[in-house]
Amino acid sequence: MRQPGRKKTREVQVGKVPLGGGNPVRIQSMASSPTLDTEACVEESIRIIRAGADYIRFTTQNTREAENLADIKAQLRHRGYDTPVIADVHFNPKVAETAARIAEKVRINPGNFARIIPVTGLAASNKMQQIYREQIREQFVPLLTICKKYHTALRLGVNHGSLAKRILERYGDTPEGMVASAMEYLHICEEENFHQVVLSMKSSNTRVMVQAYRLLAATMAGEGDLYPLHLGITEAGEGEDGRIKSAVGIGALLADGLGDTIRVSLTEPSENEIPVAQHLVKYFSRQENAGSSTFPESFDPFDYHLFGESAGIPGISRVPVVVGSFSPPSGHEPQPDLIPQEEKDTFLTTPDDEKIRFVKFPVRDHDMERLLHVSENEPGTVLVAEAGEKDMAGEIRAFFFRLQEQGIRLPVILKKTYHSTTVEDFWIEAAADMGPVFLDGMGNGLWLEYTGDATPATVVSAAFGILQAARVRTFKPEYISCPSCGRTLFDIQEVTARIKKRTAHLKGIKIAVMGCIVNGPGEMADADYGYVGSGKGRITLYKNREIVKKNVPADKAVDELIRLIREDGNWEPG
Repeated sequence: MRQPGRKKTREVQVGKVPLGGGNPVRIQSMASSPTLDTEACVEESIRIIRAGADYIRFTTQNTREAENLADIKAQLRHRGYDTPVIADVHFNPKVAETAARIAEKVRINPGNFARIIPVTGLAASNKMQQIYREQIREQFVPLLTICKKYHTALRLGVNHGSLAKRILERYGDTPEGMVASAMEYLHICEEENFHQVVLSMKSSNTRVMVQAYRLLAATMAGEGDLYPLHLGITEAGEGEDGRIKSAVGIGALLADGLGDTIRVSLTEPSENEIPVAQHLVKYFSRQENAGSSTFPESFDPFDYHLFGESAGIPGISRVPVVVGSFSPPSGHEPQPDLIPQEEKDTFLTTPDDEKIRFVKFPVRDHDMERLLHVSENEPGTVLVAEAGEKDMAGEIRAFFFRLQEQGIRLPVILKKTYHSTTVEDFWIEAAADMGPVFLDGMGNGLWLEYTGDATPATVVSAAFGILQAARVRTFKPEYISCPSCGRTLFDIQEVTARIKKRTAHLKGIKIAVMGCIVNGPGEMADADYGYVGSGKGRITLYKNREIVKKNVPADKAVDELIRLIREDGNWEPG
């Protein structure tokens, strides 16, 4: 059944499991086994399917791997599984054409699908762009012809960081460039009367990802047709961080009523991704107004800006604070970011001996008279906006819009108590509620409570993690690690764990751990340093997007990464 509030998109048939239209949000994962290892792929696929996946995707680096999808499918069908198979193709149109004859769906990346011959002697002009477009058509239309013949769906999967050079030159590495890349290919699909298309705008940067999807949806709606969207945060990582980051980005779009299929990318066994995606979908199916809220004209959903005039809480912090509901041990001072719990209006004395008053107010309360009086007559007041159990991102965002309409410019701490069944559910639910709000520049603090079995430190850690995933506060390193696939050239889970152990104390640094050279440089666009598999037992190290060391032996690569960070002056004592 279709979740209430989701925007209506075209229906796309993927084997026997359609998506978009009136269908529920579909869930998928990608196999990490080498695609030529049929037995391993089949066994892994069955684990993923049994976990609840609607689709299973495989990398196809060459024609042999694409052809082997037929054997994988045959084995799965023989064992009673008819789950649609998706091929993931980069760089080679001929591989995509082979895969399209076998798989129920093919994913291509517009940033690296067609080989473009640069035009010389022409200044940037419409004529030059038309020449490039014809080059794309020449390589792309044969794939569409095969897709039509074999009833194969197509995903146009744009990755932040792997945009074509000519797109970068025109738009930069921006959401606008990502959308332009997708729409260029989508227009060709429409010209060829091919509409079995799904699109994605993936990035490891949640802010870029959300803005790109919103802009894509608005662009398609402006042209009269909304195609289904595949949602995902590229290389989200593992454990608490991977779940929180995925829930922040995907949750922001589900709150907008966008999304027809989801893949949560975790650096863990592939079947672990499915329960996380399922929980997100189920959680938003309960939301009363997902997709129904509208943005006021004063709010730009395609660009980040701080909401209102306050960039922080005076006397405490200019970045969002974290509030804890516990008292420090006797004889210890409270941590700087922690404010004691109170039941009524209370005061906190700042280091400057100024008193800050905290006023609680339910987010569903439409009576703004009290707050308007406080805003005008009691400077130094901080509003604690309390969300009820059913108050999710949409309700919280609407509360901020009401504040704006009334001209109320108080700093706001968002507070909500969770009764989640498990700590993992708490991570997902809190991130899905609060992350989207902070992504949109709303909120000056976060106060989470959890009634389940968890320490106060666990709850505070989740709050900090949400703020970091929303790109509004940094308190620890960020690891952009891929979930592994058949292209991966080393044990990415083991290596990621080793790098984390060595670098966990480096606040604010972003380190990418990528399994292969195919996706690595593009998908780690936001990282400060990159550790990328470049061959059997060989690693290439990056600083930002530039290669600094090639073919480093794998047994020395982590030490070399640490040495690089030290040489840059970014190392701190552990």
